Amino acid sequence: MKKKFLVAIILSAFLVSCGVYNSLMNISRLKFKLDSVSNFKLSGIPVNNKSSLKDFNALDLVKLSSQITSGSLPVTFILNVDAKNPNGNSTGNPADITLEKFPWKLFIDNKETISGNILKPVKVPAAGGTSVIPLNVNFDLVKVFGNLGIEKIINMALKLGGQKSSTSHIKIIADPVLGTPLGNMKYPSSITIIDKEFH
Repeated sequence: MKKKFLVAIILSAFLVSCGVYNSLMNISRLKFKLDSVSNFKLSGIPVNNKSSLKDFNALDLVKLSSQITSGSLPVTFILNVDAKNPNGNSTGNPADITLEKFPWKLFIDNKETISGNILKPVKVPAAGGTSVIPLNVNFDLVKVFGNLGIEKIINMALKLGGQKSSTSHIKIIADPVLGTPLGNMKYPSSITIIDKEFH
Protein backbone atom coordinates (compact mmCIF):
# COMPACT_ATOMS: atom_id res chain seq x y z
CA MET A 1 0.00 0.00 0.00
CA LYS A 2 2.79 2.41 0.91
CA LYS A 3 4.60 1.58 -2.32
CA LYS A 4 1.49 2.37 -4.40
CA PHE A 5 1.03 5.62 -2.50
CA LEU A 6 4.68 6.58 -3.16
CA VAL A 7 4.32 5.74 -6.84
CA ALA A 8 1.18 7.88 -7.01
CA ILE A 9 3.01 10.82 -5.44
CA ILE A 10 5.96 10.46 -7.83
CA LEU A 11 3.60 10.22 -10.82
CA SER A 12 1.67 13.30 -9.70
CA ALA A 13 4.91 15.25 -9.25
CA PHE A 14 6.04 14.14 -12.70
CA LEU A 15 2.78 15.25 -14.32
CA VAL A 16 2.95 18.63 -12.57
CA SER A 17 6.57 19.03 -13.67
CA CYS A 18 5.54 18.25 -17.25
CA GLY A 19 2.79 20.85 -16.97
CA VAL A 20 5.25 23.47 -15.74
CA TYR A 21 7.71 22.52 -18.48
CA ASN A 22 4.99 22.86 -21.11
CA SER A 23 4.04 26.25 -19.67
CA LEU A 24 7.67 27.36 -19.86
CA MET A 25 7.84 26.24 -23.47
CA ASN A 26 4.56 28.02 -24.24
CA ILE A 27 6.00 31.33 -23.03
CA SER A 28 8.24 31.52 -26.08
CA ARG A 29 5.41 30.56 -28.42
CA LEU A 30 2.95 33.38 -27.69
CA LYS A 31 3.17 36.17 -30.25
CA PHE A 32 1.78 39.70 -29.95
CA LYS A 33 1.04 42.73 -32.12
CA LEU A 34 -1.02 45.90 -31.90
CA ASP A 35 -4.24 45.54 -33.87
CA SER A 36 -6.32 48.70 -33.63
CA VAL A 37 -7.61 51.63 -31.60
CA SER A 38 -11.35 51.73 -30.97
CA ASN A 39 -13.92 53.91 -29.18
CA PHE A 40 -11.53 56.88 -29.16
CA LYS A 41 -12.98 59.94 -27.42
CA LEU A 42 -11.43 63.36 -26.97
CA SER A 43 -13.03 65.10 -23.97
CA GLY A 44 -15.93 62.68 -24.40
CA ILE A 45 -16.29 63.49 -28.11
CA PRO A 46 -16.04 60.49 -30.51
CA VAL A 47 -13.45 61.19 -33.22
CA ASN A 48 -13.60 57.99 -35.29
CA ASN A 49 -15.23 59.87 -38.18
CA LYS A 50 -12.99 62.95 -38.00
CA SER A 51 -9.69 63.71 -39.71
CA SER A 52 -9.15 67.41 -38.87
CA LEU A 53 -10.45 70.22 -36.67
CA LYS A 54 -12.85 71.21 -39.49
CA ASP A 55 -14.82 68.02 -38.82
CA PHE A 56 -15.83 69.13 -35.31
CA ASN A 57 -19.14 70.95 -34.99
CA ALA A 58 -19.53 74.26 -33.14
CA LEU A 59 -20.61 72.67 -29.83
CA ASP A 60 -17.66 70.27 -29.94
CA LEU A 61 -15.25 73.14 -30.53
CA VAL A 62 -16.71 75.08 -27.61
CA LYS A 63 -16.27 72.06 -25.37
CA LEU A 64 -12.69 71.48 -26.54
CA SER A 65 -11.86 75.17 -26.07
CA SER A 66 -13.24 75.08 -22.54
CA GLN A 67 -11.21 71.99 -21.70
CA ILE A 68 -8.04 73.43 -23.20
CA THR A 69 -8.52 76.73 -21.32
CA SER A 70 -8.70 74.76 -18.08
CA GLY A 71 -5.41 73.06 -18.98
CA SER A 72 -6.89 69.61 -19.56
CA LEU A 73 -7.73 67.42 -22.54
CA PRO A 74 -8.78 63.93 -21.38
CA VAL A 75 -8.71 61.09 -23.85
CA THR A 76 -10.16 57.59 -23.57
CA PHE A 77 -9.87 54.65 -25.96
CA ILE A 78 -9.41 50.91 -26.21
CA LEU A 79 -6.14 49.62 -27.58
CA ASN A 80 -6.68 46.15 -29.02
CA VAL A 81 -3.67 43.82 -28.79
CA ASP A 82 -3.69 40.55 -30.73
CA ALA A 83 -2.18 37.49 -29.03
CA LYS A 84 -1.42 34.46 -31.19
CA ASN A 85 -0.71 30.94 -29.91
CA PRO A 86 1.16 28.89 -32.56
CA ASN A 87 1.44 25.96 -30.09
CA GLY A 88 0.13 22.81 -31.73
CA ASN A 89 1.02 23.50 -35.33
CA SER A 90 3.89 21.02 -35.28
CA THR A 91 3.26 19.07 -32.08
CA GLY A 92 0.77 16.43 -31.14
CA ASN A 93 -0.24 18.13 -27.91
CA PRO A 94 -1.72 21.54 -28.65
CA ALA A 95 -2.39 23.60 -25.54
CA ASP A 96 -4.39 26.72 -24.88
CA ILE A 97 -2.53 29.42 -22.99
CA THR A 98 -4.13 31.66 -20.36
CA LEU A 99 -2.81 35.13 -19.72
CA GLU A 100 -3.60 35.70 -16.06
CA LYS A 101 -2.13 39.19 -15.96
CA PHE A 102 -0.81 41.61 -18.55
CA PRO A 103 0.86 44.63 -16.89
CA TRP A 104 1.58 47.18 -19.61
CA LYS A 105 2.98 50.64 -20.27
CA LEU A 106 1.80 52.71 -23.22
CA PHE A 107 4.24 54.82 -25.23
CA ILE A 108 3.15 57.35 -27.86
CA ASP A 109 5.97 58.64 -30.06
CA ASN A 110 8.31 56.96 -27.54
CA LYS A 111 6.93 58.99 -24.65
CA GLU A 112 5.51 57.02 -21.72
CA THR A 113 1.90 57.97 -21.01
CA ILE A 114 0.06 55.51 -18.76
CA SER A 115 0.23 51.99 -17.36
CA GLY A 116 -2.44 49.40 -16.62
CA ASN A 117 -3.44 45.75 -16.62
CA ILE A 118 -6.15 43.48 -18.05
CA LEU A 119 -9.45 43.30 -16.17
CA LYS A 120 -9.72 39.51 -16.40
CA PRO A 121 -7.68 36.53 -17.69
CA VAL A 122 -7.54 35.99 -21.46
CA LYS A 123 -7.37 32.51 -23.00
CA VAL A 124 -5.44 32.19 -26.26
CA PRO A 125 -6.50 29.00 -28.11
CA ALA A 126 -3.89 26.59 -29.47
CA ALA A 127 -2.94 25.72 -33.04
CA GLY A 128 -2.66 29.27 -34.36
CA GLY A 129 -5.62 30.66 -32.43
CA THR A 130 -5.76 34.41 -31.83
CA SER A 131 -7.41 36.37 -29.02
CA VAL A 132 -7.87 40.12 -28.64
CA ILE A 133 -6.60 41.71 -25.43
CA PRO A 134 -8.50 44.99 -24.93
CA LEU A 135 -6.50 47.58 -22.98
CA ASN A 136 -8.51 50.44 -21.49
CA VAL A 137 -6.62 53.71 -21.87
CA ASN A 138 -7.52 56.92 -20.06
CA PHE A 139 -5.16 59.87 -19.56
CA ASP A 140 -4.76 63.63 -20.09
CA LEU A 141 -3.10 64.64 -23.35
CA VAL A 142 -2.23 68.15 -22.14
CA LYS A 143 -0.49 66.88 -19.01
CA VAL A 144 1.65 64.49 -21.07
CA PHE A 145 2.14 66.44 -24.32
CA GLY A 146 1.42 70.03 -23.27
CA ASN A 147 4.76 71.24 -24.62
CA LEU A 148 3.69 70.40 -28.19
CA GLY A 149 0.93 72.99 -28.38
CA ILE A 150 -2.80 72.40 -28.64
CA GLU A 151 -3.03 72.07 -32.43
CA LYS A 152 -0.37 69.36 -32.56
CA ILE A 153 -1.98 67.56 -29.62
CA ILE A 154 -5.37 67.42 -31.32
CA ASN A 155 -3.76 66.30 -34.59
CA MET A 156 -2.02 63.53 -32.65
CA ALA A 157 -5.35 62.44 -31.19
CA LEU A 158 -6.87 62.32 -34.67
CA LYS A 159 -3.97 60.23 -35.98
CA LEU A 160 -4.47 57.75 -33.16
CA GLY A 161 -8.25 57.45 -33.18
CA GLY A 162 -9.63 59.47 -36.06
CA GLN A 163 -10.94 58.51 -39.47
CA LYS A 164 -7.48 57.36 -40.59
CA SER A 165 -6.57 55.78 -37.28
CA SER A 166 -3.16 54.12 -37.03
CA THR A 167 -1.18 52.40 -34.27
CA SER A 168 2.17 53.22 -35.91
CA HIS A 169 2.87 55.90 -33.26
CA ILE A 170 2.18 53.47 -30.41
CA LYS A 171 4.10 50.75 -28.65
CA ILE A 172 3.38 48.69 -25.56
CA ILE A 173 5.93 47.33 -23.13
CA ALA A 174 4.34 44.45 -21.23
CA ASP A 175 5.19 41.76 -18.66
CA PRO A 176 2.76 38.90 -19.40
CA VAL A 177 1.94 36.43 -16.62
CA LEU A 178 0.80 32.90 -17.54
CA GLY A 179 -1.23 30.48 -15.48
CA THR A 180 0.58 27.19 -14.68
CA PRO A 181 -0.19 24.11 -12.54
CA LEU A 182 2.05 25.61 -9.82
CA GLY A 183 0.66 29.12 -9.98
CA ASN A 184 1.29 32.22 -12.06
CA MET A 185 4.51 32.48 -14.06
CA LYS A 186 5.92 35.80 -15.20
CA TYR A 187 7.79 36.28 -18.47
CA PRO A 188 11.56 36.32 -17.87
CA SER A 189 11.80 39.83 -19.35
CA SER A 190 9.58 42.61 -20.66
CA ILE A 191 8.38 42.46 -24.27
CA THR A 192 7.83 45.32 -26.70
CA ILE A 193 4.69 45.14 -28.85
CA ILE A 194 4.25 47.17 -32.05
CA ASP A 195 1.79 47.13 -34.93
CA LYS A 196 3.77 45.69 -37.84
CA GLU A 197 3.61 41.92 -37.33
CA PHE A 198 3.43 39.19 -34.73
CA HIS A 199 6.68 38.77 -32.81
